[in-house]
Amino acid sequence: MAFELKEIVPWGRSFQEYVGMFALSEEDLTKPILGCGDGPASFNAELTRRGGAAVSVDPLYAFRADEISQRIDETFDAVMRQTRQNENEFVWDHIRSVNELGKVRMAAMQEFLSDYPQGRAEGRYLPSSAPRLSFADDSFSLALSSHFLFLYSDHLDLKFHIDTISELCRVCGETRIFPLLQLGATPSPHVEPVAEHFSAQGYEVTQVRVPYEFQRGGNQMLKIRKVEQSNEADAGKGSSHSEHL
Repeated sequence: MAFELKEIVPWGRSFQEYVGMFALSEEDLTKPILGCGDGPASFNAELTRRGGAAVSVDPLYAFRADEISQRIDETFDAVMRQTRQNENEFVWDHIRSVNELGKVRMAAMQEFLSDYPQGRAEGRYLPSSAPRLSFADDSFSLALSSHFLFLYSDHLDLKFHIDTISELCRVCGETRIFPLLQLGATPSPHVEPVAEHFSAQGYEVTQVRVPYEFQRGGNQMLKIRKVEQSNEADAGKGSSHSEHL
């Protein structure tokens, strides 16, 4: 059955949120970046304006800008209503209120929509469904997956996570996934087995605390890096540990 736009709830985050969620340094922002499941986020648009290189993949990009805009309008009020009903699941520090959240998210999505027609023509927004990617090995330096993997653990099983992350690791030197929580602000049951799997495969696997927390308790990302790019002395072995910023 074909993917239908009515099946998704588009919800886009800003460039600055991506920087915080993934602890992106100025050096990181100079690398070729792949965004997995970016939806209507403004990260690609803003990074491109800054002279960076990003490609975003999402089934959403099979649709025109006006179709996506209409879907945003159809679902925005429902998302805001659900947020108000679950305010206690969020940390209201950087974003002070539900109303401010709506303004921040809508601004990011409008920035995406303004960039989308040109970005789509340039091949920066590609309609693709995980877990398979059409890129050659090592096409990018860094893969970012925001609010897709782990968040929907009730819907996406462990095999899907491992298959998708394997593809990201195939085409990217390093993969970062945020957050490590599922819906309801509870820890995803897939994080530990995913970390163990890729550590056993010879990757460096790290849970990193980041300078961003909106979903309560969601202030960590999982970083998976190819061994040959690490500075570990035992380059033939994977490792799994935590570090803090």
